[in-house]
Amino acid sequence: MSEIAESGERIELLAHVPAFAGLSESDLAAVAEVSVPRHYDAGELVFSEGDEGDTCYIVRSGLARAIRQHIDGRSITLAHFGAGDIFGELAMFGDEPRSATVDVIEDTEVIGIPGRDMQRLMREHPEISVKLIAALAQRLRDTNERLARQSFQTVQSRVAAVLAQMVAAARDGSPGGSEVVVSLTQADLAKLAGSSRESASRFLAALERAGVITQGRGRLTVHDPEALEGYVY
Repeated sequence: MSEIAESGERIELLAHVPAFAGLSESDLAAVAEVSVPRHYDAGELVFSEGDEGDTCYIVRSGLARAIRQHIDGRSITLAHFGAGDIFGELAMFGDEPRSATVDVIEDTEVIGIPGRDMQRLMREHPEISVKLIAALAQRLRDTNERLARQSFQTVQSRVAAVLAQMVAAARDGSPGGSEVVVSLTQADLAKLAGSSRESASRFLAALERAGVITQGRGRLTVHDPEALEGYVY
């Protein structure tokens, strides 16, 4: 890809990120100029909880997740990130240690924005700071809502909800009705839903018998996304 085309693609990506939406093209170009493309293989860590936070990331393609891990080995998934999502935003405000671990579920392309460059741009463009704070507040509301919902949902409902979210991300605004392939293992789906792998596996088997999904190696094909929604309550 040529340098001009690469810059144009980054500007377009940034324009769809809530923290940067509404900025002028010249302001978006300034952010794109300091960004750095990076690739992570499935299973690779982007950063670990406690690491120095010096870069924020925007997903170009793929799927990543943020997790917190207990000392006894148990973990909880805080959020997942698909194309157009931003994570590691706190690096824009200072060099505080990472509050969570982020790893990738499938091969993922991101652009990294160094915190020092972002802090300079926020001084030059205060509107970025306002939008970023709003985006962080929405992230907190979403996390609180998800955790509250999981407290009352059955395992089946939680698994169905996560899978439905993956389907929506894979569709990326395209019309519904057709089957969707989601690159996700049973283990990853169970972690995202906050359930055991065995419980998730039993429910997926039930969905397969009902013709809603077909399971493959490292992926799920959802034949009837609307029927899947019926399991979420």
